[in-house]
Amino acid sequence: MPFNHPGLFWIWSIPTLAVVAAPVLIHLINMLRQRRVEWAAMEFLRLSQKKNRTWILLKQLLLMLLRMLAVATVVLIVAQPLLHNQWGSLLGSTTTHHIVLLDDSFSMSDRWADTSAFGEAQKVIGRLGAKAAEQAQSQAMTLLRFSRAGRIDRGTQPDLLKEPVNRNDFARRLDDALAKLSVSQTAAGPIEALKAIGQLLGEGGSERRIVYLISDFRTRDWDDPTDARKLLLELHKAGVEIHLVNCVDQARPNLAMVALAPAEGILAAGVPFFMEVAVQNFGKTPVKDVPVLLEEDGHARPAITIARIPPERAVTERFLVNFPTAGQHQITARLESDAVAADNVRFSALDLPADVPVLLVDGDADAADARYLSAASAPGGSVRTGIRPQIETPRYLSLKPLDEFQVINLANVGRMDKSAIDAVERFVAAGGGLAMFLGERDRNEVNFVNTELYRDGEGFFPLPLKGPAELLVDRLERAPDIDTEEHFIFRVFADPLDSFLSGVAVQNYFAVPDGWKPKADSSTQVTARLRNGAPLVVERTFGKGRVVAFLTTAAPLWNNWARNPSFVVVVQDLQAYLARRPAADLPRLVGAPLVLRLDAARYQPAVRFVGPEDETNSTTIDATPVAGSLLAVSFPETDSPGYYQARLTKPDGSAEVRRYALNVDAEEGDLDAISGAQLATRLEGVDYRYEQASAFQYTAGELAGYNLSQALLYFLIVLLICEQVVAWSASYHPPRWQAARKGGTP
Repeated sequence: MPFNHPGLFWIWSIPTLAVVAAPVLIHLINMLRQRRVEWAAMEFLRLSQKKNRTWILLKQLLLMLLRMLAVATVVLIVAQPLLHNQWGSLLGSTTTHHIVLLDDSFSMSDRWADTSAFGEAQKVIGRLGAKAAEQAQSQAMTLLRFSRAGRIDRGTQPDLLKEPVNRNDFARRLDDALAKLSVSQTAAGPIEALKAIGQLLGEGGSERRIVYLISDFRTRDWDDPTDARKLLLELHKAGVEIHLVNCVDQARPNLAMVALAPAEGILAAGVPFFMEVAVQNFGKTPVKDVPVLLEEDGHARPAITIARIPPERAVTERFLVNFPTAGQHQITARLESDAVAADNVRFSALDLPADVPVLLVDGDADAADARYLSAASAPGGSVRTGIRPQIETPRYLSLKPLDEFQVINLANVGRMDKSAIDAVERFVAAGGGLAMFLGERDRNEVNFVNTELYRDGEGFFPLPLKGPAELLVDRLERAPDIDTEEHFIFRVFADPLDSFLSGVAVQNYFAVPDGWKPKADSSTQVTARLRNGAPLVVERTFGKGRVVAFLTTAAPLWNNWARNPSFVVVVQDLQAYLARRPAADLPRLVGAPLVLRLDAARYQPAVRFVGPEDETNSTTIDATPVAGSLLAVSFPETDSPGYYQARLTKPDGSAEVRRYALNVDAEEGDLDAISGAQLATRLEGVDYRYEQASAFQYTAGELAGYNLSQALLYFLIVLLICEQVVAWSASYHPPRWQAARKGGTP
């Protein structure tokens, strides 16, 4: 058995043997001093003693053994023996396995004075390794960073896996390994790292396991640690010791870029559009005059300044951009340095077409509605809208592919065949935009619209119809015929003083069933109503796309809207709104694989990926078939923010380059931290030790095993009590009445 102070044990060993043997020596000396004296009265006592000799001898031997054991226990208490685990006393020495889970999410780059949270974590691991290397007992160490845990695509990759600890060079090798580590750009949390313990190491067996979770304990990860608490409880029940080491002393203010994306509008070459940049203040006090540095295709452009950002709020600013050429472009926004650098930059990659193709389908032979929509979408002249309208008949929907268009407009179509309905549904479900203008051809097709296009909410049409209705003239109130809600396509008319929309007169429209309202869980919303409260413009999402229905004509037949200047604005904003696919708004985050789906008929399977850090360092991956002629390829090495390239090869050998912007998860920049007391409340029931990194220090005894000194102290107290009981039992005590009589009373 090892000892915390083995030197004391061996120094005391020889005196200890003498002290332990003292009761035996005293007994033998007392026997040598006895002298045989003949005494008649003693003969009676000798006869009595012979009867009880065996019992008395046993008591004396027991008393002597108790005294010897008491002396030996005192020596053991001073030497502090160590027990590796609950079976150590039976099975002998075991390995102490130190399992270090290191938080390397980018919030650990939080800096103050001359250190950082990650630097404090490295010091803790270094001290732990140096102390473990000094132990004579078997030691091992596993080091796993949060960002390298639970990687499904690449597998869990620990920096150390049950590395033996020895006195020779482990501490030096550990310091070298720690010096190479740096904070990742990910927002990885503790869950996957805790799960990886069992996956990497299996059952603990007889080894003593100590888990060190070294983190900054941000509120984002630990305010509701339900999953973490469950995993920690499982470790505790398995006999694992748990140490939580906090690497930050307080929460510091921090600014973060949380968004950089185009605003709603037509994205095409030569068409000005707005970019929106959002900055979040994670601090507790407001900040003023925050400069945002901007780049377009690697060239600096004038910065913008955000006048004030309230505490714990985000502020969005717009700036106008105009790329004269079609193709791929890059926009980068940066903040000045603060506590955390990773969230001070944001990237946006744009692929601008020469123009946006829009399909106009009209059910009437003269295509009056489509011609008005086309004229409003692309008036011509010196004003470039970026919209390229194409007028077709309803048969086009069944005969031609629709993927080349970003928006489809159905105007006065009436009845459509099943193949056309299916084609439109597939187009919208995949993310396309659809606008519908009802008209004269729909008068007798109300039942068709309800049963085939609406289908109790399962179809793409957003609401059921009752039939055509007339908007009666109200000569008393003189209220505008159209009352709009706050929406992108009506944003220009939000000013109450605007008079253009108020000049629109509606005579006929399609009414809805009495009492109809959008369902509470439905995406359907009414964006414009007539003055009698009837819906006029209704929107819904269908799959990944959007549908906007106008319950009146596009041509000036049931209204005079097409002759009003507001019609041009609404139609252009309608195309811009529907052309923007909602799926494109989802940010690509660092650490998530870059997944591409390709048409095997248009591209060769080999795809070359180039990361943002080194143009010469590239990886070629072959796409694999997933369905029909569709190929899929995944690039997992996305640990750094920036611009990534996917270089494709077409069947004729020509190249196509696609660029993607990957950004950090800005929420990780919230440096609000949870205190030890708050953590104890949230981890109630979990047995763990909580320490600050600056105060973290292990004694040799804690590293080597369980110290039995306290248990031995309690054992010594019980032992001394037993010794007193046996001593009293082995000695002679006359009855009280005899002692009283000998004391005598006259």
